[in-house]
Amino acid sequence: MTGAVIGLCASSGVLLLVSGWLRTRRPALDQRVLPYVRDVHPYVPVGAPTGVVSAVFGPSVRRAGAAIGDLLGGSASVSRRLVRLGSPMTVDDFRIRQVAWGGAGLAIGVVVSIVLWSARDAAMPMLLVICAVGLVGGVLWCDSALSSQVRSREAQLQAEFPVVADLLALAVAAGESPVAGLERVMRVCQGQLSYELGQVLSDIRTGTPMAAAFDRLASRTGVASIARFAEGLAIAVERGTPLVDVLHAQAADVRESGRRELMEVGGRKEVAMMIPVVFLILPVTVVFAFFPGYIGLHLTSGM
Repeated sequence: MTGAVIGLCASSGVLLLVSGWLRTRRPALDQRVLPYVRDVHPYVPVGAPTGVVSAVFGPSVRRAGAAIGDLLGGSASVSRRLVRLGSPMTVDDFRIRQVAWGGAGLAIGVVVSIVLWSARDAAMPMLLVICAVGLVGGVLWCDSALSSQVRSREAQLQAEFPVVADLLALAVAAGESPVAGLERVMRVCQGQLSYELGQVLSDIRTGTPMAAAFDRLASRTGVASIARFAEGLAIAVERGTPLVDVLHAQAADVRESGRRELMEVGGRKEVAMMIPVVFLILPVTVVFAFFPGYIGLHLTSGM
């Protein structure tokens, strides 16, 4: 084991030396050009980490993230999910996070392999497979966690939409403009949908036409009801159709859709719901029904 650790450290050092020598021998284009235009485009971006750890391991981690992106593909899918999540994270940042999760999975696999090797003297191929499974599992788990966060946020948007639509309809019915109604809704509501509407208001205040701002909301969200709401609001503003009826109708449609989804989920879970009824509630009910008679029979036989 000591020889294996020494060999690993020595090989890692040799690989670092070779990779560093290759980087200095063939610098990238940005490394050759950016020092001459540092006053126009600084080489180190504002807010980027400049510590020793980042300087030493940052390039390697970024290259590993790029390799994972090239291997898995799906950068467009990751970008869409990040936009739907409303996250400021870029695709490169997400790949770096995948590298970190993969490293954590590899570390867990190495620990498990060491325990198996020391306790049961397991075969080396099986230990390598465990380490590889830990690495791949960490990378895929990070991607699955992103998808889970997107689904959770979209469910929250779906739940918040009817209330926001009714409040906006009340504000517009009271004589306020759609922009003023959105500002009033923003003041009284908190949540993910309020954050999205805040981005719409920011776009409108910066000079974006109202219809274009709502079109952006429809394009970046993954919830069909909110996309219909944004498109309907944009069309109503452009054509001058009454907004109150449109908003009330959309809120009623979302509530009815929620009821249908709840009934469908209940229908799919009907068999699963029978498990606690058959194996937990029914036996307890039988025991409570027959236990007094059982005690009475014992008392009668004793007399």
